[in-house]
Amino acid sequence: MSKKSKKEKQRKKRRLFLAIIMILFVGVVLTTSTYAWFTANRTVTVESIDVTVTTSEGLQISTDATNWKSVVTNTDITSAAWSGVNNQLPQGTNLLSPVSTDGTIDSNGYMEMFKGTIKSDGTTGNNILTAIKSTETNGTSGDFVVFDLFFQSTNAQTIYLTSNSSVVAKGTSTGIENAARVALIKEGSVAYGSAASAAYAIKGSQAKFIWEPNYDVHTTAAIANALNNYGTTIPATGDSKRSYKGVTAAIPESAGVALNSTDTAYFADVNPATTGSVTSGIPSSAYLSIFQVDAGITKVRIYMWIEGQDYDCEDRASGGSLTYSLQFSIDDKAG
Repeated sequence: MSKKSKKEKQRKKRRLFLAIIMILFVGVVLTTSTYAWFTANRTVTVESIDVTVTTSEGLQISTDATNWKSVVTNTDITSAAWSGVNNQLPQGTNLLSPVSTDGTIDSNGYMEMFKGTIKSDGTTGNNILTAIKSTETNGTSGDFVVFDLFFQSTNAQTIYLTSNSSVVAKGTSTGIENAARVALIKEGSVAYGSAASAAYAIKGSQAKFIWEPNYDVHTTAAIANALNNYGTTIPATGDSKRSYKGVTAAIPESAGVALNSTDTAYFADVNPATTGSVTSGIPSSAYLSIFQVDAGITKVRIYMWIEGQDYDCEDRASGGSLTYSLQFSIDDKAG
């Protein structure tokens, strides 16, 4: 073999070796860059949100306790105008961001939410979680969806969530819908025929229900996230309901809190067994009992968010659009 041929062969071997090294390097990067929450350089979260709330026959709903209907949409939520209204529905460039809660309700009847971000600790290079309280305001900006919904009923009866309720991707799925949550806070009631202003003034927490519609499915990136950051193995489909640590207080950077921390100063258990977590495909013969409304007008505050402490809330799920659909019934055997 000539010297030229030997050199060419050696060059090919070097190129092959470098190619293998690059493949291994990329593989390591892909394995180690999957985080819970979103890293600080992620600016795209959920791009748009559609909300639809419907009821079956015999139950009326409203966003202002005045105009009663059977279907409520984005427009109803954002156009509700009454003294004390505090409906938040992020739209346009104001995008939904990951938040977390353990379900604590404050004195105003609001559920405490905390927005988290992954940062480097600045010394060891390890990733830590920081969190600030996300305050809800009336309008089209904010980190999560929240609005007041009024139920009108002539007599006391149980409200059910039907099988038509879901949180799904609109268009191409990124998997972010698997980290979605919905909470319903029953704040209280006034007598049938009461002035709308009396219903507006209700501030309380008589019952709390947290629903995780897509608990049983996970993307490949979510599976890697669960293993890499939490040491937990989860399946792609058929998963069981899992407890997680909801954020219960602001987390300063100086605290150096790890992603998988269970520090009770910052986290509290959210247990699906006690929060009503169910599959998105509720059988029509077994509608999900939410709570009982009294005769008259019952005020319910509804939250819709991306749970940052969910295994499915990770960088590669960032982006996409979601449709939240809730359907309520007073009949647990409706078809």
